[in-house]
Amino acid sequence: MVSEPISGVGTAVRQKQLYVKGHPLRQQALEEIGFRWSGNATLGWLDVVHAAAIYSQMHGRVLNPPLQFVVPSPPTPDSELDDLWPWPERLWGLKLGQRLKDVRVKGAYLKGPDANIRKAQLDNLGFVWTPKRGRRRRS
Repeated sequence: MVSEPISGVGTAVRQKQLYVKGHPLRQQALEEIGFRWSGNATLGWLDVVHAAAIYSQMHGRVLNPPLQFVVPSPPTPDSELDDLWPWPERLWGLKLGQRLKDVRVKGAYLKGPDANIRKAQLDNLGFVWTPKRGRRRRS
């Protein structure tokens, strides 16, 4: 029996072929239940770029959210304003500021065959690759 969390096992299976290397029937069984061998990096990028596009549009085509920026949920649930709220529910709570800092500092999401496409997407959204140093003034 496995004693680590299931997410850790999934990562180990993807990255190290743990429990499935040399066992094609196990691989097939995982595929039949919808196991994704590529993980969720692509889905994660789609959420980030979607939120980035909304943020950019709301801020005059400048994409430089503060580190603490988290995609908000509507101020009042189930209100008449829900249809006007710019952020889709699937993005609520996304730490966009941190994700974009990871892009700048660590090159997150910018590796592999889609790297140049993703950089171009960010450039088109007005991404600030080298923000000014120091604290932001509150406006």
